[in-house]
Amino acid sequence: MSSAPRGPVDSSRVPRYAGPATFARLPRLDEVGTADVAVVGVPFDSGVSYRPGARFGGNAVREASRLLRPYNPAQDASPFALAQVADAGDIAVNPFDINEAVETVEGAAGDLLDTGARLMTLGGDHTIALPLLRAVARRHGPVALLHFDAHLDTWDTYFGAAYTHGTPFRRAVEEGLLDTSALSHVGTRGPLYGRKDLDDDAKMGFGIVTSADVMRRGVDEVVRQLRERIGDRPLYVSVDIDVLDPAHAPGTGTPEAGGLTSRELLEILRGLAACRLVSADVVEVAPPYDHAEITSVAASHTAYELTTIMSRQIAAGRSGGAAGR
Repeated sequence: MSSAPRGPVDSSRVPRYAGPATFARLPRLDEVGTADVAVVGVPFDSGVSYRPGARFGGNAVREASRLLRPYNPAQDASPFALAQVADAGDIAVNPFDINEAVETVEGAAGDLLDTGARLMTLGGDHTIALPLLRAVARRHGPVALLHFDAHLDTWDTYFGAAYTHGTPFRRAVEEGLLDTSALSHVGTRGPLYGRKDLDDDAKMGFGIVTSADVMRRGVDEVVRQLRERIGDRPLYVSVDIDVLDPAHAPGTGTPEAGGLTSRELLEILRGLAACRLVSADVVEVAPPYDHAEITSVAASHTAYELTTIMSRQIAAGRSGGAAGR
């Protein structure tokens, strides 16, 4: 890799709607050799309990990301100049065998992490968070987790299946992948099966910031509380796009009324810039229900903010700053 990162295609020379739809029009991983941040898709939705379609999410986010620009004013950073970010393509998984798919994602994610890259994963349904966390924990040890979602995703099984989009974080706790002193759901809301869901979740160590909490406390106070809980631990951020209200993200499998606005989500993420973000995912984008690409656009900006944080920290690490640890 050259000393200067290779950035996006110049939109003043090639129209944004032309050419291959890599994330933010960045180079492919095979074009640059190695990357500091690898954007990787996982086209898998065999773990969903309601509406399918998230297998098409990664490419929809890539298409929506054509409008992203190289300077992020909210974070005062040019992320693609600070670090080499590249599109690593998709992890091809078996759509008929969930166990095999989980193993495939874990192995491929581990291979990318072994190159020294951090991962920005585009799902796919939330089942994939478990193998991603396995790979990340193998490299960093148990990690702090911020889980943005309308739902807890700490249920035990669906129809006897242990690996589904509603169970990844229970499995992650059981497997010792998470630092249980630094876990939080953000944006949860809606009906549950019973009070026991909350009791079980609390026993696993999760704190909860509901969407109503964000509305009442405000973004700045929520960010302060989250940063206090995370501390200096390595952090994994998992964003189910249904954390957003259906007005902001109609294209998802299990929508719930009363969610965050896209502005609230982006501002909370920006407030985490000082945290040690080691990898992240954005999942559950289901294009068949996404009129006018509303959800895909929100997801592309979510991935952009997370990528910016990782790029800034990598650059700080190279210059000896604490954020790069």
